[in-house]
Order: sequence, then C-alpha cells, then structure tokens
Amino acid sequence: MSGTSAVGTFTAWDYLVFALTLLISGLIGIYYAVKGKGQETSMDFLMGNRQMSVLPVALSLTASFMSAVTVLGSPFEVYRFGAIFSLFALSQLFTMFITSEIFLPVFYRLGIASTYEYLELRFNRWVRLCGTILFMIQTILYTGIVIYAPALALNQVTKFHLWGAVISTGIVCTFYCTLGGLKAVVWTDVFQIGIMVAGFIAVIIRAMMLEGGIGNVWDAAYYGGRLNFWNFDPNPMRRHTFWTIVIGGTFIWTGIYGVNQAQVQRYISCKSRFQAKVSLYVNLIGLWVIMTCAVLSGLSMYSIYRDCDPWTAGKVKAPDQLMPYLVLDIFEGYPGMPGLFVACAYSGTLSTVSSSINALATVTVEDIIKPIFKPLSEKQLSWISKGMTLLYGLLCIAMAGLASLMESLLQSALSIFGIVGGPLVGLFTLGILFSCANSKGGIVGLITGFAFALWIGIGSQIHELPPETTMPLLLSIDGCNFSKPINETSWTSEIPRTTESQIKCLPGIHSVQITVPPTDTWHSLSYLYFSTFTTLIVITVGLIVSLLTGGRKAHVNPDLLLCWTDLSCYFPRSSSSVSKLLSTTTLICFYYTVQWL
Repeated sequence: MSGTSAVGTFTAWDYLVFALTLLISGLIGIYYAVKGKGQETSMDFLMGNRQMSVLPVALSLTASFMSAVTVLGSPFEVYRFGAIFSLFALSQLFTMFITSEIFLPVFYRLGIASTYEYLELRFNRWVRLCGTILFMIQTILYTGIVIYAPALALNQVTKFHLWGAVISTGIVCTFYCTLGGLKAVVWTDVFQIGIMVAGFIAVIIRAMMLEGGIGNVWDAAYYGGRLNFWNFDPNPMRRHTFWTIVIGGTFIWTGIYGVNQAQVQRYISCKSRFQAKVSLYVNLIGLWVIMTCAVLSGLSMYSIYRDCDPWTAGKVKAPDQLMPYLVLDIFEGYPGMPGLFVACAYSGTLSTVSSSINALATVTVEDIIKPIFKPLSEKQLSWISKGMTLLYGLLCIAMAGLASLMESLLQSALSIFGIVGGPLVGLFTLGILFSCANSKGGIVGLITGFAFALWIGIGSQIHELPPETTMPLLLSIDGCNFSKPINETSWTSEIPRTTESQIKCLPGIHSVQITVPPTDTWHSLSYLYFSTFTTLIVITVGLIVSLLTGGRKAHVNPDLLLCWTDLSCYFPRSSSSVSKLLSTTTLICFYYTVQWL
C-alpha cells in the first residue's frame, strides 16, 4: 500500500452496518424511556436512582471520553509524534488512584447530584456558580469537537456534506439521550465501546496482514523513530516527553475523572461506594485496551505509509482524516468493513455527546433552576431536565463550528480540559484537603488560575509553535508515484524535511539540546502542563489568601474534608496487625500533615 492510488468508497453493506449501529443505539434509548415510564423523577432521569451496577458504569466511564477524538486523533498522534503517546497509560493509573481515594469518598458521602454543589457546601454560593459556569463552557466546547470529529470521518469516506453530517450527528444523539436519561446513556455506552474496540481491532489485523505481521510493523516503527517511549527531557516546552505526559497527563485526567460532572455523575450513581471505586479501576482496564488499540493502529498506519505519506502528498486535507483514508485503502474489496470503522467513530461521538448533554442538564437543574425556582415538583423537574437536554444538544451542534477551526482535534480537546479543568481541580483540591481554605481564597485562587490558563492557552494558539517544541517526526514521500502535484504547503509549513528534533528521535542518535527563544517561553509550554500549572496556582494563591483572611479560625464540617478513614477503607479485616498498623499510621500522618498545612 503506497497511498498513491484512489481508495475505495462506501457500499450498500457499509451503509447497512452503519445504520444498524445507529438503530441499536436508538432502540436502547427508547427501551429505557418505555421501561422508566417517562422517568417521572429528576433523580431517576439524571442519576439512574443511584442503582447502577459496576460493569456498565465502568464501560460508560471508558466510552465517555475515549471517543471519536481517540479513534481519529490518537492514531495520528502516534503516526506523527511516536509511541510515546502510550505513556498516558501511566497518567491514567495515577488518576484512578487519586480519584478513588481523594475525590470519590467525599462526593459519595455527601450524596450530591451535582459536583458543584460541594463548592457551595464548602465555600459559598458564588464559588459554586463560578465552578458551574466554567464546567458548562468546558463541556460545550469539548462536545463541539467530538461532534465535528466523526463528521470528518463521514466526509472523508462517504463524501457526505460535512455540515450535514455534523447536524445529523447532534440531532440523533440529542434525540435518544433525551428519551432514556442516564440509564440509556450508560447502556448505549456499553454497546458503543464494543463497536469502538471492534473497529480498531479490524484495522490492526488487516494492516498487519498486509505488512506481514507485527514484527515488520515494529521494525518499521523502530527505524522510523516511532518507538520513542523514554524521552526524559525535563524541558517543559517539549510537547510530549515522559514528564509532560505522566505529570501533565495525570492532572488533565484528574480534571476529567476527579471533578468533571459527566464522569462523577456516573460513578456516584453506583449502589455503594465500594462499587463506585471498583468501577473506576475496571474502567482503567478499558482505557488501557483502547490506548493499546490506538497505538497499534498508529504504528500500523506508519508502516503502511512510511514511504508515501498521504497528508504530505495531498491525498487528505487534514491529519485527522488519515484513519478513515487508511480504512478505505486497506479494506477495498471488503464490503461492510469501512462501515464498521465509521460506526466505531460515530459510536464514540454518541457516547460522549450523550454523557456531556446529560451532565449539562444535571448541573443546570441542580445548580441554577432548583435554587432559584422553589418549590418545584418532581414531575416539573423531570420535564425541565428533558428540556435542558434538548437545548444543550442544539447548542453543542452550534459549537461544532468552532471545532472546524482547530488543527488537531486531540490536542484541542486536551487543551480545553487543561485550561478549564486545571483551575477546577485546584479549587476542589483546596476545599477537600485544606481545612484552612475559605471562600475568599477559593474565589481569588480560581480567578487567578483561570486567567493564567487563558493567557497561556490563547497565546499558544496565536503564536505558532516551532518544530523544536512540537517535535514532529519525519514523514516521507519518496515512494509516491504522483498523479497530481503534492501538497507543498503541508510539507513546508507542517513537517520540515530535516530538523534536529526529528534527528534526535531516530534510533542510535543522541538528544540535541535546542534553546527556545525567551519571548516564546510561556506560550511554548507543553499543552499538557496547562492543567498542572493552573492547579498549583489555584492551590497556592487560595492558601495564601485564606491564611491572610482568617482561614485558620474557620470551622469546617468534617464531612466536607478528606478523612483518614476514607484512605484506609481498602484494607481488609483479615490483614495482619502489623500491616494494619503501618498502613494506618502512614495514612494518619499524611492526613494530619495536610490538615496542619
């Protein structure tokens, strides 16, 4: 496969596979709408009446944010920047531990429906509103991206009108998630995660058959510099290194799983706190499976196109179209397989958008409507929840237009979580771990952290980052047999033929130290560090302001703080006395050290 010849097109079988995926997803939503008899209470519609089981919740957690952005963006990340992307598995591991041991115990104990209700209990009403507004902005922007992502796939492989695909995606998703509430969202996620994995595995198996096995794919990746797992460069300006991915990625994923309403709403809907924790760790296995599939897909794509890059050659207009292009290329003559891949991307969109819309409806009802319009019956709240779901579905469709202006879907999505999620992680951490924090420190810290995040985030979009910081790897067109002129603009502006950053990633070549101009220092900061820096800023500023405004004298409800008993709940009664003593002593020391600070 060289990528120089015309690829296949959609057949009737592909449309059938695709249509069946949508039909099954819709039927699940209708089933829970009928079974729930209209879901007359808002708690049942928004929280599944807190009776959800471990496995569906875990798979829903995986599907919600490992979506079409992953299906289209992650393989390209590996294709262009190398398999160092797989180190996100470590940051996900740390995230699940932090979430299950710090954030989950407090949220579950309080029995809240909206994560941001905690902010009012811990600080005051205004802090809660600030947190709610930031979450709504973050979620609407992110949802716009994941609606636009599969539309790219559809446009590339079926030649559907791009914006027709965007609108139809949003309408279908809004329709079915409005019908069935959280239960429908969770169970459609279970079905859709299966479709996502199946699509990835089909691509991997076919690509490796064409390349003669995984050994050849691995050799091509090695000699192409793609097996760059252990880049320990401490420079925070480098886009992806061991430190930026493990440290920065942990902060970003904590923003997603630790405090983001869409995820918290799922695991606190479990029957018990223990089941909620188990669902997070089962979800981790799902994340690793998806991550492995994405990395292998990217390496396989590089092995096939190592001598003729379709993007540089002008065969695709955007890098995120490479995966659908590959699918049509390698599955030509295999009816139904391209349809499975598009269903894979589309399933990710449905799961993520439905989760986001459901979460937006929840925070609107719980944080805005309930406190203002009192009293409201459960029947009224149920109808208001459905109305909010419909409204946010339409708004997210409109926001997909903004996503069309973003170059890298995956980086844009993670940047949004870094810019908005970082300050929120800092605010919740401030409240849960530090008893001296007060409302003044919380609001000043949040505003300061968000202002810094905006300055860095917007600046990085305005100032084009040099190759020395982004570190793209070499893409070749030496093996192309062109039937039309190559995309010179893509070649010269996106991927220079020879840069030190490309040379340093080749096997056997030592790292070359590159100095970034001082004027570009902050705007060249790795997008993965946005969340890290803003979280630390919120905590630092919040503590200083709190201490200066009498925070040490405040009396805080212990239920709003992390207790040492929350940290020791995993130790079974059958543990030895010595083990219990050592573990408990360590946790007590940690707890009281934090409280003293």
